[in-house]
Amino acid sequence: MMGLEVQTGDSFPLGATVRDGGVNFCVYARGARAVELLLFDTPDAPYPQTIIRLDPKKNRTFHYWHVFLIGIAAEQAYAYRVDGPYDPENGLRFNRNKVLLDPYARSVAGWRNYSRQAAIDGSDNCAQALRGVVVDPVQYDWEGDSHPKTPYAETVIYELHVGGFTQHPNSGLPAEKRGSYAGLIEKIPYLQSLGITAIELMPVQQFDPSDAPPGLTNYWGYSPVAFFAPHWGYSSRRDSLGPVDEFRDLVKALHRAGIEVILDVVFNHTAEGNHKGPTLSFRGLSNESYYILADNKAYYKNYSGCGNTVRTTAISAYLILDCLRYWVSEMHVDGFRFDLASVLSRGVTGEPLENPPILWMINTDPALAGTKIIAEAWDAAGLYQVGCFAGERFAEWNGPYRDEVRRFVRGDSGMIRVAADRILGSPDLYPQPHRGPNSSINFVTCHDGFTLNDLVSYNEKHNQANGEDNRDGAADNFSWNCGAEGPTDDPSIQALRLKQAKNLLTILAMSYQVVENTHNIYFRKTLESYGL
Repeated sequence: MMGLEVQTGDSFPLGATVRDGGVNFCVYARGARAVELLLFDTPDAPYPQTIIRLDPKKNRTFHYWHVFLIGIAAEQAYAYRVDGPYDPENGLRFNRNKVLLDPYARSVAGWRNYSRQAAIDGSDNCAQALRGVVVDPVQYDWEGDSHPKTPYAETVIYELHVGGFTQHPNSGLPAEKRGSYAGLIEKIPYLQSLGITAIELMPVQQFDPSDAPPGLTNYWGYSPVAFFAPHWGYSSRRDSLGPVDEFRDLVKALHRAGIEVILDVVFNHTAEGNHKGPTLSFRGLSNESYYILADNKAYYKNYSGCGNTVRTTAISAYLILDCLRYWVSEMHVDGFRFDLASVLSRGVTGEPLENPPILWMINTDPALAGTKIIAEAWDAAGLYQVGCFAGERFAEWNGPYRDEVRRFVRGDSGMIRVAADRILGSPDLYPQPHRGPNSSINFVTCHDGFTLNDLVSYNEKHNQANGEDNRDGAADNFSWNCGAEGPTDDPSIQALRLKQAKNLLTILAMSYQVVENTHNIYFRKTLESYGL
């Protein structure tokens, strides 16, 4: 590469940082014997134009490998090769044949040629590997953007899937904007008309769509490969910085409409999966540092239900905190919903911790002090922490609210008292002085399990189309089909279903009003007069 000057570089910050006429690169690779930085002349070039071999004596500080390159700038595509011992039974999975994505990459390219299988096979996967793209945050004009900072008590959250929300032709959008950040901008007037104050975006951290059974696609996005990067597939632009700028355009437009942006973040696992999965990034950099391994370190403990579990201590904890700060400071988001958040409370061997360091770091970090932090306070291995999640600031998805309101509306016996507690902000779950009604995120349906229509139309789940013999999805949905399983032309059943759906929505709306009035003695006595 003409005009390139190579200097030692610094161990901080991690990732690719634009400064002083060049870019500083730093990656954590504990146990590595050799690291190469690969520079591609275009994001989709099959092979690097330049290879920088880092000198372990000059370009390594502790476990951090770094270099400063003068002569390159934003939009530079890059990746790493890392060499070291391949000894799975001792937790080591270095593989020089695999080109690795920077865990701190702000944008991810290479999707046109990407092959997940090539990252599993034994051969060199350079031409089919993902690459990071250097992003300079200061190049974007936020035009005085500010956070709405809506109080919890006034917050109405609308959960939304960016890809699906405008994908259908009935969205009225041109084909190139459907299923994109830009398409969502077009629908802001509709969102305002609903009266919502925040949208909770299902995963927009860069995920691997091909992490799915053969013939299927990972639609929902719970398969992250790069925590800092907006998902490339949701951008209507195809330039290397398109996803970043288009996402920022979306946030800016939503803020102008008074709507907050909450991200559903997936820090509990990655798309690298179990021991049979691909080597995309973390596994080839420092496998034992990033994942909780089994007693036989060739295997992974699986508290996430997705093949592996992120080890949220040491370097992973720094990555999570850096990532949250980035999304707030540089991408201007307003909060986070932590998927399977109880995984973050597990220690180095997977044991539950009374005071998990990463959760307290998030709880007390000054850069996150003005954000909403919401926990899905359970994990896939049975750890359930609703009402007792760590820290002082976390609100929680109130699973008992969902289940017990459903049972109350279905007509189950013995549900009046517990339904009243849920409507009143679940004082039985949140008696602590630092908690209270605002700790409860009330909901009756979400992306997991039945939709509202399913809830009043089916007694059992029917997920045969997923090709997993109806095993996927929760079996206990506390639903009632109102007299017929599935679609029906019976007008009496249709009317009952509509009434039940309205009952659920009314209780949800009333719970919001009750939380606003929990200190109103007259209001409480009125509830009591009705047996609530």
